[in-house]
Amino acid sequence: MATYFVSGTDTDVGKTLVTAGLLHRATQAGQRTIGLKPVAAGCERSAEGLRNDDARLLMHYASEQLSYDKVNPIALEPAIAPHIAANQAGLTLTLDQLILNCQDARCIPHDLCLIEGAGGWRVPINAEHTLADLAKSLDVPVILVVGMRLGCLNHALLSAEAILRDGLRLAGWVANYVVPDMPMAEQNLATLKTLMPSDCLGVVPYNVDVSPEFVAIHLNLPL
Repeated sequence: MATYFVSGTDTDVGKTLVTAGLLHRATQAGQRTIGLKPVAAGCERSAEGLRNDDARLLMHYASEQLSYDKVNPIALEPAIAPHIAANQAGLTLTLDQLILNCQDARCIPHDLCLIEGAGGWRVPINAEHTLADLAKSLDVPVILVVGMRLGCLNHALLSAEAILRDGLRLAGWVANYVVPDMPMAEQNLATLKTLMPSDCLGVVPYNVDVSPEFVAIHLNLPL
């Protein structure tokens, strides 16, 4: 059973689409897949409670059908940093609870489990811990989604450096073009392929109607 933590160089870089794309690719290959979103901000109220579109997407593309509360046990309404959203809701996020939630979901038999973070590598969950501490506590390799736009070189290299310094393996990175006309796009991609300390798992071109199926055909599963 393989588990990976999916992080990004920033918010809105396509982590959910890449995670769903990897789930789709693995499911199509006959693997039993699970997608988890331990903390989600920006949830909407529904008859069932707070629900997050990203978590729902992971549920749709995973082969193993977990309940919403197992996929996304902490759902927060404001689309802001998780620890601030939790504080507004009168909640305190703890690392121990996030660990237990992930371990509980991973008891379901599977071949591949992808745990999607929120924002970038150092997003706080409280005054002492960040989501990086969750990946460290679970001791799982990391897949980094690089949002291909101006500034991506610095963001990608710093994120990779932080992941490695935290003692985790960078299993690979995905170049996801998030703007239609990135200046010197090929040169930036070539620079990342030279300087990043792990293999590129795929290059996802910009597409207005992007979908996990579209993303999946541009990805390789991590080893």
